[in-house]
This record gives sequence, structure tokens and C-alpha cells, in this order.
Amino acid sequence: MKAARLVLDYLKSNGVSHIFGIPAGSVNAFFDELYEMTEITPIVTKHEGAASYMAAAYAKYSGELSVAIGCSGPGGTNLVTGAANAMREHLPVLFLTGAVPVNTVGLNASQELDAEPIFRPVTKYSVTVNEAKDVLPELAKAVEIAISGVPGPVHVAIPIDVQHGVVDVVNMPAPPVREQMVPDLEKIKQVADALVTRKSGYLFVGQGVRNSVEQLLELAEMLKWPIITTPQAKGYIPDDHPLLVGVYGFAGHEAASQLIAGGEGEILFIVGSSLGETATNNYNVKLAENRFTVQLDFDETVFNRKYKTDLPVLGDINLSLLFLIEELRTRGLTRTELGEKEKTTDTEDVAEYNTKNVLLNLQQYLPASTRYTIDIGEFMAYVIHHMKVVDSDTYGINVHFGAMGSGIGSAIGSKLAEPDRPVACITGDGCFFMHGMEILTAKEYNLPILFVVMNNARLGMVYHGHSLQFKRTHPTFEQQQINISAMAASMNIPTVRVSDMSDLTQNVVDQLTNLDGPAVLEVALIDQNTPPMGDRVKFLSSFGK
Repeated sequence: MKAARLVLDYLKSNGVSHIFGIPAGSVNAFFDELYEMTEITPIVTKHEGAASYMAAAYAKYSGELSVAIGCSGPGGTNLVTGAANAMREHLPVLFLTGAVPVNTVGLNASQELDAEPIFRPVTKYSVTVNEAKDVLPELAKAVEIAISGVPGPVHVAIPIDVQHGVVDVVNMPAPPVREQMVPDLEKIKQVADALVTRKSGYLFVGQGVRNSVEQLLELAEMLKWPIITTPQAKGYIPDDHPLLVGVYGFAGHEAASQLIAGGEGEILFIVGSSLGETATNNYNVKLAENRFTVQLDFDETVFNRKYKTDLPVLGDINLSLLFLIEELRTRGLTRTELGEKEKTTDTEDVAEYNTKNVLLNLQQYLPASTRYTIDIGEFMAYVIHHMKVVDSDTYGINVHFGAMGSGIGSAIGSKLAEPDRPVACITGDGCFFMHGMEILTAKEYNLPILFVVMNNARLGMVYHGHSLQFKRTHPTFEQQQINISAMAASMNIPTVRVSDMSDLTQNVVDQLTNLDGPAVLEVALIDQNTPPMGDRVKFLSSFGK
């Protein structure tokens, strides 16, 4: 059996059903074998960078191992950005790259590059396999590393000749199963004692709560403590929950900032946040100042980074919360039925054609269960600050390591992982010019995704950031507006271009949804309002002073 076929058989036994990437000479053996393997569908993308974000989103929303593939040299380096993202998001993605034949290493072969050390800083494991007999053992080792402990990406490079090498048929290793990280019960008891003896506090929630929302809400309702989320965690706590204060950090809410700055909370209870720059409002010292800090996470490296952790609890967050809830019950705490959240009235003009109103109206016209994959641009701040959380796991926001265009690939990965869930990608013209041709990938695989392109004919976040920080912007940040709808139409993709609020109606959105493929809604809008970026600009402005 060819080593390439053995690789694919092993991946199939691990439940892999899609491989994201681009065929090329140094990975040709894999694609040739896929002719005979209907169980695995190659998702041939337009750029490996987009493939890496598709694979990451697929791993995130399927909860399974996913695979991205690229050729030696440039194909592999195009995957590196997505590997760094998967590392930050703790996603089990296998990055497969080709390599030049073993006997040509060092001879300046076409697309020769030693990818192993390049991937090493952005993966849990990176290896080059130079003998066919070692392919399966190394692959199985890499996949186990990707799944185990704190999940994350791995990289395996296999030279062309090794892929074609013949190996004896062997027993297929069993797929690895991740063992749950069980927290120390004594630590849980210490946390319970701290919560009971200190009567007030705040629940500070990061994206690590993703699979533990119900437990988090039960804990909150037992303590009756306010819930504050990070930008990455938007989408997990419903807006109508009476204990939710809002988002803290980038594009966050004033109520959350005021509570942190001047509130009486004795405890900062951190659940699933690494307390990075965007989550902490640029490492604001007020966050943990004079507060006892408790932090739950399955990644021990997040403890005591920027902020002192008084009580770190290492373990899977759902287990830590379940054990803690039981301990609190033994101390007499019970879940309290809370009344409805007081509704606030928005007195702003909702008829004005601006970014905020477009996004809020769009949300009214799409199903409540829609997942929005959010790209990088000024619209991201409006999404975080203004859009509502009306269903579970509603937003894919990548403030940590999102590249421009990453939301486009993420939409495709999300749709393949959960085909029955409506998906809308909110992207911008700058992002679209980077990875917009992936809408053709969505078309080729009949994926009904609505791509909403906010076209303001400029790099909006850069434009506003420079305007606020330097009081001027370089003319190259702006450009002549391109008709993106016409570009989509040239690919026979349904599209509508709106240039006024009256153009955006339920009927228009209905025309672009429930199709057998993607559609593009272009929003031609130059919004001169300053995006709600919070203290981000103040932070950047502090440099060079």
C-alpha cells in the first residue's frame, strides 16, 4: 500500500470527512488516492490561507479533528497563518504539507523549503517524515498530540517520494480519545469557600465557556453575580439574561467598564479567558485591582500572566463548574429564578443609513439561529457593541489572530461542520479583496452562505484609527469604490447591491437565502461615524509620546 493511502485510511478511521487545500505536485499522491475514497471530500480552495481558516472553523464547530493540506514551499507557508490561529484557539487541526524528494534536499529543488521549523512555533508538534515505514507512526503520534490535553494544531511534512513509497499493510492504530482534565477537588472546595465568604464578585467570561454555558448560567444564578464577557465570548450569553452586563474590552460596553472601574466586586471570577489585550481593555490594571482572582481554565499557561491568580483551577471548564456547583449546594446555595431583564429603549435614529443600523436590520431579517462569522474591519466593532445574542453560539469573532478575510473561510468551515445551521459572513471590501474568491468555493460545493460585504471603499479600521491617533490619514487608505455585486454576478452567484436603508428589506434578504449555494449582499456605505472601538485608540496613541 502506498504511504499516501495509509495516511488517508488513518484519517478516515479518525472520522475525517473533508480535507481543505489545493492540489499540487508535492501532494499529488494524496489527491490521486482520493479518487477512490468517496468518504473523504477534498475541499479545493482558491488560497491555502483560506483553507487553513476553513479547517480551523470546521474543527471548532464539529468538535473533531480537521485537516488542511498544502504543497511544499509556498503552499505550506500560506497555511502558517491559520496554524497560528488554531494554536491561539486550541483547535485540533492537522496541517499536511508536501516536501521535495529526500535525495534532492539541499539541491535547490523546485519549492524546496524546510517547513518543519517554520511550523514549530505555531503548532504543538511539527515533524518531517523521511521514510515510508515511519509515516503511520508519526501521523498517529501527531494526531494524538493534537487531540490530547489542550487541543491544538500539528504539522506533518511528507516528501513526494515518501508519499509514493510502499509499506506493508499494518494494523490501523485506534483513533485517540481525549481524556478529560479533571480538576483538583481540594481546589474546587477552596473556590467554594472563597465565593461564600466573599459576598460580591463578577463573572468574567471568555470563549473557553463555549461548551459550558448552561453550567456558567447556573453558577451565576446561584451567586446572583453580574456576568461580563470578552469580545471573543460574544454569542454565548443571551442578551436577555438579567445578569449580563455586557462586553468588556475592545468595542465593549460602558456599563461593563464602569462596573470594573468603580464596582464593589470583591472577586474577579475568570472563566475561560486568557486575559489578552482585547479582553482586558489593553491590560487595564483596574480589572483585578484589589480583587481576589479565581481563574478556571484547561490551559495552565494562562495563569499568572499579566494578572496575579489567587486561586487557579486547572481542568476542563465544564467539569470545574459542575464540581463547583455541587460544592456550593452543600453550602446552602441554590439556583434562583430571576425576573426578566429590564428592556432599554434605543432612542437613536434607526432609519439612518449607517453600519450599526444595517447590521441590526439584517439581524431582524435572518433566522435567530444564524451564525455570523465576523471578519476583520470596522464593522467588527459594531457587531461586538450593537448586535444581539438571541441564540447559542451565534458569533464567530476572531479578535485573537484573525487575518483579513478569515471570516470568509470560517463561514465555509462552519457550514460544512453544521450544514443545517444558517450562516452569514460579515466581511468588508478590504477582506473581500484578499479572500473573496472563496465565494466561488462555496458555489462549487453548493453551500448556502450569505456573504455580506460592507463596501466603504477604504480600509475602514485603519482609516478611523489613524484619524483618531494622528489626526490625518494617508490617501492610499481609500480607493475608488468597486462594484463587488457585479463581480459576484460574473460568477453566476445571486447578488444584490444596496446603497440606501430603503434598499435593505426582508424581501431582499429572502431572495438571497434558502438557496442551493451562496449569495452576496453588497452594502455600499461610507460611514463617517467613529466605530465603537473603546480604548483601543488611546492604547495605540500612548506609543511615541
